[in-house]
Amino acid sequence: MVVLGTPERCSKNQNQQCDGCLEVVLLRAEERALMLDSRAHFRLHLPFRELALGNQTLIMGVLNVTPDSFYDGGLYFKLDDAVKRGLQIEEEGADILDVGGESTRPPRSQIVSASVEIKRVIPVIERLGKRLRIPISIDTTKSEVARAALEAGAQIVNDVSGFRFDRDMCRVVAASKAAVILTHSRGAPGSMHRLPKIQNVVRAVIDGLRRSVQRATRSGIHRNRIVIDPGLGFGKLGEDNLMLLRKLDRLKVLELPLLIGASRKSFLGKILDLAVAERLIGSLACVALAIVNGAHMVRVHDVKETRQVARVCDAVRNSSLRTHEPFRVFES
Repeated sequence: MVVLGTPERCSKNQNQQCDGCLEVVLLRAEERALMLDSRAHFRLHLPFRELALGNQTLIMGVLNVTPDSFYDGGLYFKLDDAVKRGLQIEEEGADILDVGGESTRPPRSQIVSASVEIKRVIPVIERLGKRLRIPISIDTTKSEVARAALEAGAQIVNDVSGFRFDRDMCRVVAASKAAVILTHSRGAPGSMHRLPKIQNVVRAVIDGLRRSVQRATRSGIHRNRIVIDPGLGFGKLGEDNLMLLRKLDRLKVLELPLLIGASRKSFLGKILDLAVAERLIGSLACVALAIVNGAHMVRVHDVKETRQVARVCDAVRNSSLRTHEPFRVFES
């Protein structure tokens, strides 16, 4: 007979378990399992609203206003096309729109200046801010761009450097009361994709994110405005990314909401031997794995398809929280 839990002897009979004691053991095992499986709930504070995290996975839709992003570069470079796509992303079920004006695809031979980045993103944010119901995030590592975007209506800063590249970013975010996504990355922008393998990627990511969070809180950014991202692909080899997805629940030690961005990335192309345009199913598999392992948010290009996957995964996760039936005992 296979029993989940630690065997306990009945006080009336030291040599065996009675049915009542066995039921207690099973209930205690269920409680432990629920504690391990539960996804912590948070309230993410933005300047003009709050987002509930934990019950439903939030979807961040990507809008790249660039000529060279690895998947959709050039598709939404014109203002009207970008605005149309932003509205479509909301219609498809996104909870947040992430607007970026600089590609981080490898190799990065040239860094876009702040003035160019501002010229790309601000008109889009200004026009969409008047029409969208969902909040806008600015994807940038530059404090000057972040400041302009927040003044134009953005409420979240998505900094893939985790406050490493521009130390003024902390002060800009703190002063604006915006939320911030802190991503783990390694090295400089032009070299992070050529770095050697990390010996213990989970430990390195936890330590790096902890340092970013400390920079944030010391600058006056409250923890209820912080989301963390392990940064799949940012200075990590393909096997590093897979290990992070497998052990994502280890990041719960930081006690902050967790975002995952695996959408159509190169490590999926290497696994599947497929071009970027053919990586949808692989991306959706990563979404499912991330949600099951505790992610609160996912950043994706394919919002409509991701919403369906997230609903199923959320339903499975939440079903375990609604039942109080004891675990069954199976005869073997």
